[in-house]
Amino acid sequence: MEAIALNALLRKETGKGPARRLRMAGYVPVVFYGPRAEAMPLSVSAADLLKLMKKREENVFIRLIIDDGGKKLEKLSMVKEVQMEPVSRRFYHADFYEISMDKPFTFEIPIHFEGTPVGIENGGELQHVKRELKVSCIPTKLPDFIAVDISGLNIGDHLKVADIQAIDGLTLLDSSEAVIASISAPRATVAKIETDETEKPAEAAVVGRKSAKSGS
Repeated sequence: MEAIALNALLRKETGKGPARRLRMAGYVPVVFYGPRAEAMPLSVSAADLLKLMKKREENVFIRLIIDDGGKKLEKLSMVKEVQMEPVSRRFYHADFYEISMDKPFTFEIPIHFEGTPVGIENGGELQHVKRELKVSCIPTKLPDFIAVDISGLNIGDHLKVADIQAIDGLTLLDSSEAVIASISAPRATVAKIETDETEKPAEAAVVGRKSAKSGS
């Protein structure tokens, strides 16, 4: 898994005033923390953070290179949370969470759908219910994506989390009954069925009234 270096400075001052001055100077106040690390107030370049966030759809590991008055520290982390200013959409604050290479961590991995479903060839429509899966694993076992073969799905079929083959070192955290993808009937067919169902009761009611009249 890719690890991107990000330079950071240890903040000597905290509070709203120093944080505001940092933002005006083109920096973002951030905090690094984790199960084995005390919270460290840091600052990073807003431009560098923007480049990093463009890869946010991936599970990118970050090598925080922290400058503590000339002393360099390096910490492996991931972006935990980013806050934006509502009007300007500039970075307001960010949290970085420590990652240990030998400890399981929760990730969200994109799903790559492979193959053309049989149901599509028969006129059905593919519905993507989930595009990511939540998993638990150690960072060294984390794949870039999970490939799912949907070529066998026909109209009315659906693929569940339980249908995914076991992956070594990976624990799926989503419900086994959660639907990932399904093939629905063509909209024209669905509309015709709904129309037929709404018309049938009306016809039955008319026939019923005629029968009652003839018997009186």
